[in-house]
Amino acid sequence: MKITKEPVMRLSDFTKLFEVECDASSLGIGGVLSQERHPIAYFSEKLNDAKLSWVEYLQHYSFALKHKAGIENKAADALSRQVTLLSMMSTNVTRFERLRDKCESYLDFGTLHATLSSAPHPTIEDYTIQDGYLFKANKLCIPCTSVQDFLMWELHAGGLAEHFGRDKTIEEVERQFYWPGLKRDVAKIIGHCRQCQLAKHRKQNVSIYTPLPVPNRPWQDVSMDFVLGLPRTLKKHDSIFVVVDRFSKMAHFIPCSKTLDASKIAKLYFDEIVKLYGLPKTIVSDRNVRFISYFWKILWHLVGTKLKFSAVYHPQTDGQTKVVNRSLGNLLRCLVGDHARTWDSILPIAQFAYNNSINRTIGMSPFEVVHGYKARKPLDLFPMSP
Repeated sequence: MKITKEPVMRLSDFTKLFEVECDASSLGIGGVLSQERHPIAYFSEKLNDAKLSWVEYLQHYSFALKHKAGIENKAADALSRQVTLLSMMSTNVTRFERLRDKCESYLDFGTLHATLSSAPHPTIEDYTIQDGYLFKANKLCIPCTSVQDFLMWELHAGGLAEHFGRDKTIEEVERQFYWPGLKRDVAKIIGHCRQCQLAKHRKQNVSIYTPLPVPNRPWQDVSMDFVLGLPRTLKKHDSIFVVVDRFSKMAHFIPCSKTLDASKIAKLYFDEIVKLYGLPKTIVSDRNVRFISYFWKILWHLVGTKLKFSAVYHPQTDGQTKVVNRSLGNLLRCLVGDHARTWDSILPIAQFAYNNSINRTIGMSPFEVVHGYKARKPLDLFPMSP
């Protein structure tokens, strides 16, 4: 499709087939209406919070999805990958006024900011000026000031960010911000985090996990396990019932007591999981006495759920839940500190942090896979994208 050469658009012919080519991002949507690969009309719009729920609306329809090579997808590329088109969208940046007012005085971005500010078209390569703020693509440029340290620490240990490691913290910072040497600076600040040094062990996996069939939608195939041996809390909790969706990697951490039998664990699952996602098709677990009990097997047989157990002396079959348990242990040790008997009050924060961190296997957070949008974090309350 030639969208940059004359004639740009044609008149519509209602005797011919109409085609719609569209693209979407976390900021907005765009589309091209065409006939016989000639454009008829263009559309683009920046979405507000209400309109960002378009994924939920589209779930009412059944589509046949076909891959289109990027070299043939010129309309989507033109709409979503040209940095100059971002200047058509308004900028809303708050609490960073000092960066805008004094940007030209900073050594790292000052010259570039001054050049762009005086240019007739304020765009150089991926850099652009919006309302006095300097952006690289859609990331706010942060000069070498104390703001860099604040942002790194906030996304590593502040608010609802729970002391994740170097790589995950880098991913979180790079989602919204840019400065030269960002990766090096994040690694340095995490290396000085005392809570991480005290709470996280250096043990690496020595076993190979057994791959299982890949599910095709969220919460139809789950795995479950227990974290035992925790200090007894005021609410009489001493264990955690861990349930993981094998498709999205989303996890639920449910406080419980180690004395609960199979019927009580089943009630926990129905109260906390089934009410949100429905019944699973399969459940993967180890051979815990609750999971091999007669009640447990009959219950799931009656509702049509197939039980799968890890092999004896080979718990790697349920490796996904074991990995989640280890991450949960690191999170709780960082958060609880000396208040070991209050870990159950911290559990919702740990669950939020885990489900909103980017999973390397799927390239996005479990929350985003299930819900179709990113959950808001404290820094997201200050919009910073052009």
